[in-house]
Amino acid sequence: MNKYKYLRKFWMPVAVVLSAAAAASFAQAQTYPAKPVRLVVGFAPGGSTDVVARLLSRKLSDSMGQTFVVENRAGASSNISAQTVARAPADGLTLLYATSTLAVNVSLFNTLPFDIQKDFAAVGPVVDIPSFLTVHSSLPVKTVKELVALAKSRPGDLTYASAGSGSATHLATELFKSVAGINLVHVPYKGAGPATTDFLGGHVQIQFIFNAEQVKSHAKAGRLRALAITTRQRVADFPALPTMIEAGVPNYEASVWNGVLAPAGTPRDIVTRLNSQIVQAVKEITPALTEIGAYPMTATPDEFAAFVRTEIGKWAKVVKLSGARAD
Repeated sequence: MNKYKYLRKFWMPVAVVLSAAAAASFAQAQTYPAKPVRLVVGFAPGGSTDVVARLLSRKLSDSMGQTFVVENRAGASSNISAQTVARAPADGLTLLYATSTLAVNVSLFNTLPFDIQKDFAAVGPVVDIPSFLTVHSSLPVKTVKELVALAKSRPGDLTYASAGSGSATHLATELFKSVAGINLVHVPYKGAGPATTDFLGGHVQIQFIFNAEQVKSHAKAGRLRALAITTRQRVADFPALPTMIEAGVPNYEASVWNGVLAPAGTPRDIVTRLNSQIVQAVKEITPALTEIGAYPMTATPDEFAAFVRTEIGKWAKVVKLSGARAD
């Protein structure tokens, strides 16, 4: 038998099968979602993460013609929500509204009931929430360089407040200490609220705050002084506030990102469709997001997956350096 005839005889059925599979996948993506979609959030209702998730879910419900329901599964630093989604069917009907906390948890916890890189498919980011390096108004510094100089002249004397060991506020400051080469004393609290209360009362001198409105109001009242923002670029709401990099802290970036993950094995066409819908939704809700200090962040699924990998490695170094462990 002519070898080319043999190859045609062999490959034609294979091509038919592959073509049918591709058509089925395309049809599945076009009819997705045929049922309501759960968007699982690892934090309690009312917080910034929950608020953004609900803004997104309402817009996706409108654009995709099916209900997206926010389901709060708080606990264990958002690990409970992640475990729930990791074990869900890979049909796009159960999604995880993830935050940068999960990238930190990889190194903060000794063991996790899931693997963030193997058990999930990256769909896309949603927002980036910056932090602000602030000092109590009584501290005689007006710039980051002045703060670093003061800290170096008084090693182990200046104190900073955090929401607890391993929290975003703790690790943001530890990263600052490491890059700037300074020694600050950590004063951990059980939550950002108590930490900020004591900071504003002058009991501690430095705090990274992840709440733009809070920074605005307290700065206006003269209770604190904002020295820099932790994003790579300045934001419109604080045009005169330099980034940490501009202020002389090289390669410093520390923000809380939010994004959507799906169970591993979710069909690529569904992931792609979800991504495009999220990108459009984020554009439409940008005014509402910026009002609460959250700034739009969009990327392709592959770009988001690469970003998450980078975040895991970055915060692993900070966790190790700080000695932070999950309580």
